[in-house]
Amino acid sequence: MKVAVLSFAHVHAATYLELLRDMPGVEVLASDPDTAGAAPGEVRGSDLAASLDVPYAATFDDVFAWQPDAVIVCSENARHRPLVELAAAHGVDVLCEKPLATTVADGEAMLAACRAAGVRLSIAHPVRFSPAYAAVKRAVTSGDTGRVLTVTGANNGHLPSHLRQWFADPELAGGGALMDHTVHLADLLDDLFGARAVEVYAQTNNLLYEGKATVETGGLVTVTYDNGVVATIDCSWSHPRSHHSWGGLDMTVVGERATLEMDAFDQKVHGFSERRGTGLELPYGVDLDERMLRTFLFGPRKGEVNVSDAEAGLRLLRIVKAGYASARAGAPVPVED
Repeated sequence: MKVAVLSFAHVHAATYLELLRDMPGVEVLASDPDTAGAAPGEVRGSDLAASLDVPYAATFDDVFAWQPDAVIVCSENARHRPLVELAAAHGVDVLCEKPLATTVADGEAMLAACRAAGVRLSIAHPVRFSPAYAAVKRAVTSGDTGRVLTVTGANNGHLPSHLRQWFADPELAGGGALMDHTVHLADLLDDLFGARAVEVYAQTNNLLYEGKATVETGGLVTVTYDNGVVATIDCSWSHPRSHHSWGGLDMTVVGERATLEMDAFDQKVHGFSERRGTGLELPYGVDLDERMLRTFLFGPRKGEVNVSDAEAGLRLLRIVKAGYASARAGAPVPVED
């Protein structure tokens, strides 16, 4: 199977390239021609491909002349649409980095283009492949928890602009922490309940990393679903640069008969490095990105969850946009149907 990665703008591009390079039955090709906006010191383009020992194409036209079976779009959020539409025009399946787009209109156009072309459009939400989430889902769907009443979750991390400057650019990213970190937990809830979000109340600020970003760096989002569940999501970039971990995702599900707690990334040995003078984490758990890529390319194994689709991505984007509207208004806002 031939798989191409389009753009290295997103920090996950390098990870995907390494996983695809080593995946049996996969040929990989990379292309990152639009590097003019990269900040000084950001390694991209042919230099990054060479460092990963991955074949490189100078243009996206060269990629599609290679006739890939699938592509992974890792551009800036605002530039997802043209690459997805380009892939659709060539009849190629797409895995697009999250969020789907920065505007609902772009998201709808991307979905329409892929439907018309008869190709798959999937969204990169690897956390749904976590064994911890699988255990939560089993408990909820089996009825062990009883009716779910409320959910609280946090997807925190550091300000990512030191890795890729565009993450703090409101035009290219579509916002800040609320745009970046709401969707992972919202995707879990979308998969868990199959319920529709009807209202969002959000508060944001940029007190964290003050003076280093013009977008919001802190946020708390409350989502009400049509099944009566109320969920709160802490989406803040609240880790300091000196923190030994990039971040994490945890969730508590409160039901009538049980309370479930999960940490998607806690399959680690924790310690302290005297030599480095900092905390230390040694992961031993499954690679969620690898599971997501394998499922996208070859389909889910028996009993496994599937990749998030574009319809879900559009529902999540509507939650995010309602969150921004609520933060501006200082009041709850209905989610666009």
